[in-house]
Amino acid sequence: MGQETSYTPDELASELVSASRTTVGDSLRSITYFTEDQEEQLYLRSDLEPDADLVGFADNERLGFRSQAVYDDTELGAYQFTIRVFERGFLTRVIAGDHGSFVTTDEMPTEEFEELASAVRSVLGSHDPP
Repeated sequence: MGQETSYTPDELASELVSASRTTVGDSLRSITYFTEDQEEQLYLRSDLEPDADLVGFADNERLGFRSQAVYDDTELGAYQFTIRVFERGFLTRVIAGDHGSFVTTDEMPTEEFEELASAVRSVLGSHDPP
């Protein structure tokens, strides 16, 4: 899935999809990879319409690059991930250095978000942005 011209390395895309599917199974709705200036949808569940405002979502999630710096060295500890709650699902954003991913899911138990974020962070942490 994604734009006609893929900028995300195949290995990274495959690992993000695999880690997310393994963690949340059929609850997975979509996966988008992003950097400061690019975004690419890596996965979209077949029963969903590809009409989401991907650029708008990515622009909003890019604010996490700034949040990461703001929250650095606070008494709360290191920033981990963000969960956004919607009427029909959730969005989990994970940022590692200069790149990130947001994963949308159906409703699921809250403890699964930590597992999902950990799996995505592990994949992002093992790859440098393209």
